[in-house]
Amino acid sequence: MALKKEHEEAVIKRVSRKHDEEGHGGAWKVAFADFCLALMCLFLVLWVLAARNQEQAETLLRTSFGNPALEGGSSVLNHEGNPPGSLIPRDPVSGRIQAQAQSQIKNSGMNSAIQKNGAETSEERKYYDSAEDLKKLAKTLKEMSAEAGLGGNIDSNITPYGLRVMLHDTDNQGMFDRGSALPSPRFRLLLHKIGPLFAAIENQVMVVGHTDSVQYAAKGASAFSNWTLSSNRAMAARANLIDGGMPAANVLQVVGMADRAPYDPAHPDASINRRIELLVLSRSQAAFVAGLFGMPGANPPPIRTLEVKPSDGGSMESLRTELPKAGQPPAPKR
Repeated sequence: MALKKEHEEAVIKRVSRKHDEEGHGGAWKVAFADFCLALMCLFLVLWVLAARNQEQAETLLRTSFGNPALEGGSSVLNHEGNPPGSLIPRDPVSGRIQAQAQSQIKNSGMNSAIQKNGAETSEERKYYDSAEDLKKLAKTLKEMSAEAGLGGNIDSNITPYGLRVMLHDTDNQGMFDRGSALPSPRFRLLLHKIGPLFAAIENQVMVVGHTDSVQYAAKGASAFSNWTLSSNRAMAARANLIDGGMPAANVLQVVGMADRAPYDPAHPDASINRRIELLVLSRSQAAFVAGLFGMPGANPPPIRTLEVKPSDGGSMESLRTELPKAGQPPAPKR
């Protein structure tokens, strides 16, 4: 009888609901919210990068720029400005660049032609064909360069054909990044300030780009070279001068000379050889250059060099020594 009761004892089975709770609990909601937040952050980062890349691509297209690697150097794109959709403006103050340039032009006694509200209003423009006028222009350029933080990167002198302005690299500061045709922020600021200054004169300008002797790794006739780089840098300088207010008609010629005319021939790879030259031509010199490339068979007008009459009756060198310079070229490395 006891044995029978033993076999008749009820067996109670406890069913666990653990898996049910895991399937219908709230932990997955927290994970899904984290995933959505991370995805939204990713889209935000991609949007910002796309905005910056769009402006960068437009600049590259304007200057027909390529960016292969250099031998012994690097190619880094330096970029400034407000990309489309930028939430935080990076320009100093709206209109500040042109306002400073106009103030300097007025203080120097030079007439100005400034664009206001999209319409160009110009006072009387004149040719600067005398040595005194060119000295005044050189002094104003020196002051602008100093204000832009490039006081040691400019050198000017008067030639028989006009004013030669050399904006060159130094060991500590460059106009462009190595291998890049995008101007540095300070150089871009300076070119924008020079634009209204050149708008005040009728002299035509030649823009010449130079590089050092460091060559690109890629070889071949169609490969990117210093010829391409110097031409692209000169075109970038022209574009920024026009953006600053200089009339496009003021540019007579844009030239890339690669490393064929070093500023420091003894050290062809020196930083000073990387430069942009702005040649403010006299009226006769501009007519002669234009005539050289005119109708075949037409004789260009004869060159009449700039009439220079130094007070002491000396040569052109005496006038060059009187011209204030914004900075002396660095001494060659020994």
